[in-house]
Amino acid sequence: MINDLNLNSMAYFEAVARLGQVAKAAAELGVSPSAVSQQVRAIEQQFGVKLFRREGRRLILTMDGERLYRAATQAFHALRDARATILRQREQRQLILRVSPSFGQIWLAPRLSQFLTQHDGWDTRIDATTDLSDFQTEAVDFDLRYGAGDWSGLYVEPILEDHVLPLCSPAYRDWLRGLSADPLEQISRARLIDNVKGQHPWDLWMTERDIARPSGSTRTGLDRSQMSLQLARDGMGLAMDSVTLAHDDLKAGRLVPLDARLGTVRFPAYWLVCPPRHTNRRVVRLFFDWIRDEAAGFQKQAASLMQDLGLKAQARLDDGAFSE
Repeated sequence: MINDLNLNSMAYFEAVARLGQVAKAAAELGVSPSAVSQQVRAIEQQFGVKLFRREGRRLILTMDGERLYRAATQAFHALRDARATILRQREQRQLILRVSPSFGQIWLAPRLSQFLTQHDGWDTRIDATTDLSDFQTEAVDFDLRYGAGDWSGLYVEPILEDHVLPLCSPAYRDWLRGLSADPLEQISRARLIDNVKGQHPWDLWMTERDIARPSGSTRTGLDRSQMSLQLARDGMGLAMDSVTLAHDDLKAGRLVPLDARLGTVRFPAYWLVCPPRHTNRRVVRLFFDWIRDEAAGFQKQAASLMQDLGLKAQARLDDGAFSE
């Protein structure tokens, strides 16, 4: 029966037949000579024939051994060819990545057409999810992750800094200014919109400035920047969110900083993440090169926009302090 064949044993037999010595076959396979001899004996017992005869220090194939060797060689060549074809097709034609949902929809999606046009022969799959890839068990080339960059054992490259600040609709800002000229007093009277999975939520922002959370403030927590920005556009509160994701809204005036004097908090936020070996794939290298260029161009646009809005950035340090 074909399911009685042990491919591992056949690989040992093929190596001995090709090299003529058990010791050489063992060295090539990275096992002990006794393990090789045991596997060859198992095949001889299964087939009920002798596969080798000894001439001096070399093992010579018998007629039955020669017949099996030819069949094994053809089979292994076919398997190697199939494997090479599969890997070559995957290398040339398929790219699978995961991306943080809001970043994927707001920032990445509008830019993808250029990349896909340049590489229209590839199959591309993009999963927008907060789930991080398990590269040991999942067929994913890389992640575009939002976070702190602390993923040990993986290739991790920052591609975009983020700038976080209090922002809202122009009408909501004007309403708050009608209540007080003090931006901290305005915050105490506002509905706070929080991105609960963000790296810099309201509580952290207030703690870093020694501001107590207002006892009478109300808060809405959302797990997507896309939703928090929409709520802010609708005039429903004051969002602590991202210049990267709110860029077009800020440029068009749909959203505005609460007060330019509050500045922004700057920190690395978006990362390319994958096992180091994945960076050897041509399609991965090409995507990385493309997105580095896109990110560099966007950083210049964001810096220009913040200058126009009168915003100064402070870099968040590891100890929670700031630098200009």
